[in-house]
This record gives sequence, C-alpha cells and structure tokens, in this order.
Amino acid sequence: MTHSVHAHGIAYSVAASALFAVLYYYSTLLEPMSGEQIFGWRILLTVPFAGIFLLLARRGGEVADILARLPREPWLWVALPVSAILLNVQLWLFMWAPVNSYALDVSTGYLLLPLTLAATSRLVFREPMTRLQTIACAIAAVGVTCELILTRSVAWPAFVVCLGYPVYYILRRHLRTNSQGGALIDMALAMPVGAFFIVTIPGASVAEAGTLALVLGLGVISAAALGMMITASQRLSLTLFGLLSYLEPLLLVVVALLLGERIEGWQWLTYGAIFPAMLLLAWEGYRSLTTLRETARA
Repeated sequence: MTHSVHAHGIAYSVAASALFAVLYYYSTLLEPMSGEQIFGWRILLTVPFAGIFLLLARRGGEVADILARLPREPWLWVALPVSAILLNVQLWLFMWAPVNSYALDVSTGYLLLPLTLAATSRLVFREPMTRLQTIACAIAAVGVTCELILTRSVAWPAFVVCLGYPVYYILRRHLRTNSQGGALIDMALAMPVGAFFIVTIPGASVAEAGTLALVLGLGVISAAALGMMITASQRLSLTLFGLLSYLEPLLLVVVALLLGERIEGWQWLTYGAIFPAMLLLAWEGYRSLTTLRETARA
C-alpha cells in the first residue's frame, strides 16, 4: 500500500466520521419534522447515491451476488427483511435521538459499541481476546454497573445501539451478506417504510424552498459520508480502519453537548470508565498497526 493511498484513506475516514457527526446535528435543522420523517427522507435519498458510489468503487457485484442467491436459498426472503429491520432501527434512532433529547444516550451506545463487538467476537465466534481487550471490557462493565446501581437503569437508546449492532453483525455474518452491498440491500428494503413515514406523519412541507434545500442537503451529506467510508475501507488496512472508527462516537458526544444535553454528575462515573476503555482499544490498534508496518519492512 503506497504512502499516498494510505494518506488519502486516512483523510477519507476522518472526513466520513466528521460528516456523520454533522448529520447527527443536521437532523435538528429539519424540525418540525419528526425523527421518522427525517429517517424516511434519509433512506430515500441515500440509497440511490450509495448505489452509485458502490458502482464507482467497482463493488456492484456484492449486490448482484446476494440477489443471485435468492432463487437457490429461499430462506433469504425472510432473513434479509430481518437483517433490514435490525439495521434500519439503528438508522432511525440516529436521526430520532437528536430531535428528542436522546443524543447523548445514543452517543454512549456508540462509545460502548467497540467493547460489545469485542465481547461478541469472543462469546459467539470464539475469537480470542487480547489482554488489553479483556481489561477494556472489564473497565467499561464497571462503569455501566455503577450507572445501574446509582440510577437503577441505563437509557434504552444506549442499549439498542451497543447490543443491537452486534446482533445485526452476527446475522449478516451467518447470512454471508457482511459487505457494503449487503448493507445497501438492507437500506433499500426500508424505502417503502421511509416513504410511508413521509406521507402519513404530519410535519414540515418540503414544498417550501428552504425545507426542500435542507432535505436535499440531508441526502447529500448522508451519501457523501457513506461514500467516503467505503473509499476509506478500500484504501486502509482493517486494523487502521478500525482504529480511526473510534473518532466518530467521540464526535457524536461533542454534538450532543452542543445541542444542550449535559453529562450529569453520576454519569461521569460511566464516562470515566468508557473513555479509558476506548483508549486501551485504540492503543492496542496502534500497536498492531506498528507491528504490521515493521513486518512489512522486514
């Protein structure tokens, strides 16, 4: 991998994380639209652009391969809608949370997600966990336990994110649809639901020039973020791509704070555990990347 490709890949990954954070804030500009309507517009506008990005990235075959399996594997007619539901609940929550004062809770879920994914790999796929991964998961567990003891609850959006995505990834791995093409199919299956939300739920009319411009901007930002993420995944090693992915949840927390949400006194115990846990995982990713570079030079 050349230095130029490597540098461009990092730039695309950072830009994608920044755009997803912008998208998180952007939904608040579309009020009085509901989170469901905003989700509907995002899906309807993103799917066509995402399809174009996949074609330009020469990954259209990922979609074709899955569709070609339908006649031979009829159970996919049931499994794919289930996969679509699991993904689109997350996409809906991402747009719904900022306009309903749950942005910080969803951000917490994304902070916990790398840890729950590591635990899932160990428990479900029997993939070994390193010492740092084990320590990081234990530290985060202490933080969540403190919150459960002090408040007797943890906000449900955080659990939907950090537990829902692992279930989605497990299913996709089992279905052999764990590719960008598989994600595009999952989003495309939600287009009728998105259109239903737009038509049936009262809200702002896109007939107004300002609202129409904002809605189109929603599609452009969403598609651009997805396209940059796809490009970054092609230009970076899996280790570095995963390492850079820690930037997005941190930016989401910043957005939640900019929207006026606050970390309460007792919540600092939780974040005081999650942040060091993430730093440990990031440090481990950095060490793995350094080892790979030294091996490549040898």
